[in-house]
Amino acid sequence: MRYPSTLLSLLVLLFACAPSNQEERSTQVQVDFSASTHTELVNFFFDWREFHNPEMKEGVPDYSKSAMDQQYAELATWQAKLDAFDTAGWSIEEQIDWYLVWAEMNGLDFAHRVKQPWFRDPAFYVWFYPGKTDVPEREGPNIHGNIEYAYFDQPVSAEDAASIATRLQSAQALYEQAKKNLTGNAKDLWITGTRSIREQSENLENLATSVEGDHPELAMAAREAIEASNGLATWLEGQSASKTGTSGVGKDNYSWNLQKVHLLPYSWRDEEVLMRRELHRSHASLRLEEQRNKDLPKLEKITDPEEYDRLFNAAIDEYLEFFEKADIVPMKDYMEPALRARVNKFVPFDGIRGFFSEIGYRDPIIMRTHDYHWIDLARMREEPHPSPIRATPLLYNIFDSRAEGMATGMEEMMMHAGFLDDKPRSRELIWILLAQRAARGLAGLYQHGLELDFDGATKFASKWTPWGLLPADGGTIQHEEQFYLRQPAYGTSYNIGKLEVEKIIAEYARQRNGDFSMSEFMDEFNKCGMIPTSLVYWQMTGDKSLLNEALNMKE
Repeated sequence: MRYPSTLLSLLVLLFACAPSNQEERSTQVQVDFSASTHTELVNFFFDWREFHNPEMKEGVPDYSKSAMDQQYAELATWQAKLDAFDTAGWSIEEQIDWYLVWAEMNGLDFAHRVKQPWFRDPAFYVWFYPGKTDVPEREGPNIHGNIEYAYFDQPVSAEDAASIATRLQSAQALYEQAKKNLTGNAKDLWITGTRSIREQSENLENLATSVEGDHPELAMAAREAIEASNGLATWLEGQSASKTGTSGVGKDNYSWNLQKVHLLPYSWRDEEVLMRRELHRSHASLRLEEQRNKDLPKLEKITDPEEYDRLFNAAIDEYLEFFEKADIVPMKDYMEPALRARVNKFVPFDGIRGFFSEIGYRDPIIMRTHDYHWIDLARMREEPHPSPIRATPLLYNIFDSRAEGMATGMEEMMMHAGFLDDKPRSRELIWILLAQRAARGLAGLYQHGLELDFDGATKFASKWTPWGLLPADGGTIQHEEQFYLRQPAYGTSYNIGKLEVEKIIAEYARQRNGDFSMSEFMDEFNKCGMIPTSLVYWQMTGDKSLLNEALNMKE
């Protein structure tokens, strides 16, 4: 839904020298603008989103240096207009919406000052994505206008096929622009991003093969896009030897992003302490579980396709039955189909399939807990938040502590609530999941702290993941550490977000003098929407201290 603009006339005074951070930039702009209602904020929000999107020129988004310089120069005016809102008398919910817009603007500021993916990161130019993501907006910095193929009705209609083909035909022009824009010197981003472009070519070939019978024009457009994609990859490979710079953002920049974009009350060093604690706790807990179960047979991986289908579907039934019997979450009709749609096909393989498949093939019930993601997404679709701001997926993955924190938290919380009481060996898998997320999150943190390069990060994560389930050269960690390098703060959001969810539960229950209902908690929690956990804490407890701590931190 598009809201009409209510912006008043502007009188803008810009200083010649752009300051180095958002607070300084916004104070150096004067605007003749005033607004005082939440409705005006909603209208402003959609105008802001329109500004945020780069200009499309003949189907190609413009990320040229001149376009990005202009966008960054104009950002300060938008920040000043947001600061001009009079929020006196607003409810907590309405004030939270203001901070969401504020955080998005900080995200764009950080993208221009630090990340600069359009200059530094070849993976930014991936134009075609074949599969769905389990969070509200695809993870990472992604180019505007990209093709999310899985979100079209399948099989694609003739109309959709023609639309996709037209967009694929823009690949050649896009990649000619990319060759001009990509001037950065971030070695690890360059090398891993080149791989991403090569993988795009493989995905496009799969598309062409799958549709050439029904939609030959789409297949032809896909193969033309493959040629463009391969041409960019070849160019990138020719440039790679000259790339010698670091790719991480540094500890101070990481902390600023954590506090002012993701609204978390931590610095880089704080997260290191917390993540190391989670790593050691998960390893120690795993060893105690193994000691407890030493006389029990170990879990064996599923080897039969029919058994796979039966067990995976039975796991969904068991998960939802536990929700209802244990009064964990208010039950909704959309939960079962949301989970059922995520049952993949059996893949025969002799070796390590991939970390999460190694968990799932030992006991399908375990990853159903993390699939709370898909219930979240179904809720956003079937029960959209009444605020248009929260009903719209937040930019820069600002939702990560809530989305990943709750999905990760459901694993251990459901175990403690009794979900795996009759599956002692499966409890071991919960601790392995937590250890793996702590190991890979720490590795990503060390990349941004400039203490490990990409290769060192993959080896660190592999070393600290139990049972040898995460080889350093395997696809799981290779792609995860690339992503965490591309999107600072995401790699730690699983563990840190889980800790923040626990903090919300603790204060929520304390305020009720022990009269705690998990189902009531989850109902209120879900109604807050997919927003940073510090804002969920504020809405559910009336306590703004976590947000204030994040905003007032200096490191």
